[in-house]
Amino acid sequence: MTKLSGAEIAELLPQIPEWTVIEEEGMKRLQRIFSFSDFVEALEFSVKVGSLAEQANHHPRITTEWGRVTLTWWSHDQGGMVAADVEMAKRVDVL
Repeated sequence: MTKLSGAEIAELLPQIPEWTVIEEEGMKRLQRIFSFSDFVEALEFSVKVGSLAEQANHHPRITTEWGRVTLTWWSHDQGGMVAADVEMAKRVDVL
């Protein structure tokens, strides 16, 4: 995995239109907030994402709150976004 350039990120973003790129700690990261009717639904979704992440050996930051889950993908090793982040976002969108 190699870190994506700004141009590569811009080219890939149309494939995942509900995701945004944020900058945090000097790194670009892919993020989306999902809304649910209660904590149980949010937690169940978080578990599904965790299973996908474990299968792919590529793990996001998952913040689970009442009625909301925030997912953030980036590569710690590469110091920013990689193609696997976009692929995982696509897989999560199918959930």
